Amino acid sequence: MLTTDQIWIIARATGTAALVALVLSILSGMALRSGALAWLSHNRGVRAVHDLTSVLWLPLVVVHVITLMLDPYAKVGVIDLFIPFLVSYGSFAIGLGTISLQLIAVVVISTWLRSRLTQQGWLAIHRLSYVAFVGAFAHGLLAGTDFAQPLLSALAWLTAAVLLIVAVRRLTASRGRQSPARSKTVAIP
Repeated sequence: MLTTDQIWIIARATGTAALVALVLSILSGMALRSGALAWLSHNRGVRAVHDLTSVLWLPLVVVHVITLMLDPYAKVGVIDLFIPFLVSYGSFAIGLGTISLQLIAVVVISTWLRSRLTQQGWLAIHRLSYVAFVGAFAHGLLAGTDFAQPLLSALAWLTAAVLLIVAVRRLTASRGRQSPARSKTVAIP
């Protein structure tokens, strides 16, 4: 039987690892689809990282959630996996984790069903991974105890900054590629 300390360590480690997998999935996905990182867009290694990390987060999150359900202090129940913000301990922070988990699950399911979706529909769903990252990052920041560690905190904030920079660069690159017909403005008399 695991001790309470062992349960807590496993929960922390798998939560952190799941966030790292999500970051790598998002960054590699941006590299594959973005003009901002065009030099990586056809790299098979980047594709392999994206494919692996897109599913790697799942067992990590499952272990994270199960250990938190076993933790007598966290008091996370099965209902908290489906309905956010109900848990008595850190309801807002844990609720953000619940929503992030649900969003990423939708993204992964949409990938499995990609052939049945339009390109625009799939892309719209896939972009929910950015929202999920923000929620997961906030979840870790507000509920996690590891952000008190200077090294981990610095790495987390650096990672968030890199994602933000690449996302902004991607948005500005896509606006630059906009068709001339869409970018014309009409003067109102």
